[in-house]
Amino acid sequence: MQVKVFANLRVICGGVTVEVKPDGNRVIDVLEKMVDMFPAIEEEIFTAERTLKDFVHVYINGKNIVHLNDLETEVDETDQFALFPPVAGG
Repeated sequence: MQVKVFANLRVICGGVTVEVKPDGNRVIDVLEKMVDMFPAIEEEIFTAERTLKDFVHVYINGKNIVHLNDLETEVDETDQFALFPPVAGG
């Protein structure tokens, strides 16, 4: 599955997109595999309780997972998966 990453996650992951082969078919499975691949990403996206940090957003086919089934949202290999870290700006 192709995961598009933004902002500082591009530095951590070494590019704009990352090829991820999760062990399951849920958003959490994809994110956990990304942590396995890029351990530094864990601190950027997860709280100690293993929930997404505030202002971290995951979009599947243009829809925020908070409006779907959150981290339990099922994904398909052909889905567009985008991961946005918290960003500040003005």
